[in-house]
Amino acid sequence: MTYARVNDYVVLTHDLDFSAILAVTHGEKPSVVQIRAENVNPDAICQYVILALRQMATELEAGALLTIEPKRTRLRVLPLQSEE
Repeated sequence: MTYARVNDYVVLTHDLDFSAILAVTHGEKPSVVQIRAENVNPDAICQYVILALRQMATELEAGALLTIEPKRTRLRVLPLQSEE
């Protein structure tokens, strides 16, 4: 996460630990894109990922958590705030 933040990268992951790190640290960067699908084969998810990255590019540059599921996509701007 530090390397991604320092180099202005976006983390692409299937692991939920990265969003947990953002929540605990109240981090504003790096942006994290988490894939939440059983089948993470590139052939199965690439269309969803590419579409979401194109649609949310501005938000990801500013700092966001983007969750991509086969039937929906959710964006939260960083730093993460408690959901009430």
